[in-house]
Amino acid sequence: MYFIEMSGRTLLRVIDESGPSPQELAEVGVSEESIVRVNRQGDIELRRPDRWDLIGGLLGDFEDRVRKETGLVWAPPVATAEEPSEVD
Repeated sequence: MYFIEMSGRTLLRVIDESGPSPQELAEVGVSEESIVRVNRQGDIELRRPDRWDLIGGLLGDFEDRVRKETGLVWAPPVATAEEPSEVD
């Protein structure tokens, strides 16, 4: 799966009337300082202290908006052989 990671502030600039509203995002815990990622299918994931949570999705022509707003291209997550087992 390929993602573009961004702040909650950037996500709020990317969404349009076909996606979740700022109020809906706030209800699930997205703030301007949040870390979120969007995959090519439009799924939005919110970084929690110990996991990523699927919180909604973007619809329509979001790919160009995401790339333009972030200046990033789609990238796969990097997995390591030794994953931490708990949050310090």
